[in-house]
Amino acid sequence: MTQANGYAATAADAPLAPFHFERRALREHDVAIDILYCGVCHSDLHTARGDWAGTIYPSLPGHEIVGRVSEVHPSVTRYKAGDIVAVGCMVDSCRECRECTAGFEQHCLNGATFTYNSPDRQTGDITLGGYSDHIVVREEFVLRVPDSLDPAAAAPLLCAGITTWSPLSRFKIGPGMKVGVAGLGGLGHMGVKFAAAMGAEVVMITTSPEKGEDARRLGAHDVLISTDKAAMAEARSSFDFILNTIPVGHDLHPYLGLLRREGVMIIVGAVEPLPPVHGGALIMGDKMVGGSLIGGIPATQEMLDFCGEKGVVADIEIIPIQQINEAWERMQKSDVKYRFVIDMASLREERAAA
Repeated sequence: MTQANGYAATAADAPLAPFHFERRALREHDVAIDILYCGVCHSDLHTARGDWAGTIYPSLPGHEIVGRVSEVHPSVTRYKAGDIVAVGCMVDSCRECRECTAGFEQHCLNGATFTYNSPDRQTGDITLGGYSDHIVVREEFVLRVPDSLDPAAAAPLLCAGITTWSPLSRFKIGPGMKVGVAGLGGLGHMGVKFAAAMGAEVVMITTSPEKGEDARRLGAHDVLISTDKAAMAEARSSFDFILNTIPVGHDLHPYLGLLRREGVMIIVGAVEPLPPVHGGALIMGDKMVGGSLIGGIPATQEMLDFCGEKGVVADIEIIPIQQINEAWERMQKSDVKYRFVIDMASLREERAAA
């Protein structure tokens, strides 16, 4: 086993604070990774604060990880020491069920092992995430980061990126299609970038007119203000696809009205109850509403390779880990464009000074 350092919450009402723990010794197929950067996700805050049932304390979040391989088990064939790699929301699954063999490990029928707050499949120990100096992960759940990508700006791709890439890729978004992205935040800004890079006509759908200029900078071709009844009426039945990243429950009907015949809206943001939908809003026009949960390992590697080719990364603000509690407060206020990323050099410097 190795000694590890990170920041964890010891209770739902406790701030994140320095935490010392042990990482497992290398098992067969394991890769040890020195963490360079870790993105900050709303899921981190919700888990540590106990907003979702089942948080086990101490809770050490972080599932947008980019680092450098420090050591591999002799059985490992995919990576070697020195490689720049990434780890996302999962670190294991059964690898045998129909979902895993199809590349949808996030839907493992026997339960995926998530990067934090999840029981290890062999020991039952609760996983501890990327707000730490290193991590040990089975090689099948380690991803290769293209050399062309800035490793810090690539970190949010491991959750915000794959969450938006997965439905856009699944529905084959491309030239000749009109795509709406509802909500401009950590997810929405990646949705705009991806849809534009795929060649679609991209429209940012927002309640905030002041976000229009930034949406265009990110690649949107137009902006639709959802509270402008005249503009919404004019845009009726014109969208092929809407990526809905709005993070709270909301009325879907105004967005359904924007879809053309056989149009699709995929929800990736609202992990909470939604108001009822009138069946007629779906039946009239053969429209579809669905959801999407992150993405499997093959899709995540495909996304990273696409980002390497197209130069797509997140807009980030880098912080030292000592500012994580302030960053969480700002994130709750949407006071970041568009993703915080922790520079783990700050953690190593803190330990060296101790």
